[in-house]
Amino acid sequence: MPHIVIEHSKGLEDSHDLQTLCETIWQAFAAHPSVSGPETVRVRTIAATAGRIGVEPQTFAHATLLLLPGRDDATRQDLAQITMDALDAALPDVGSLTVRLTDLNPPYLKRML
Repeated sequence: MPHIVIEHSKGLEDSHDLQTLCETIWQAFAAHPSVSGPETVRVRTIAATAGRIGVEPQTFAHATLLLLPGRDDATRQDLAQITMDALDAALPDVGSLTVRLTDLNPPYLKRML
């Protein structure tokens, strides 16, 4: 059930291939042994309309991994590192890249066709 939400500086969608970044992360998570099936993986980006960070260039990408509880620390670290590696490869000139992992506590509801 991993959801990966990538917040980023407005304009990165014009200068970088964020769809390919989503595909790369989706493929890695869908193939990961801790993921129950590819249909559970969601990756999306959201452009921030304003922001300020303490580095130059004034660009950022921040990924939040939303996971159901139960994965051990090594697995959590592996998923976070996969995400950081994908961000770093796709956005090498972005000023700040960060990854945060958050457990989703019940209730988590979903509907799929």
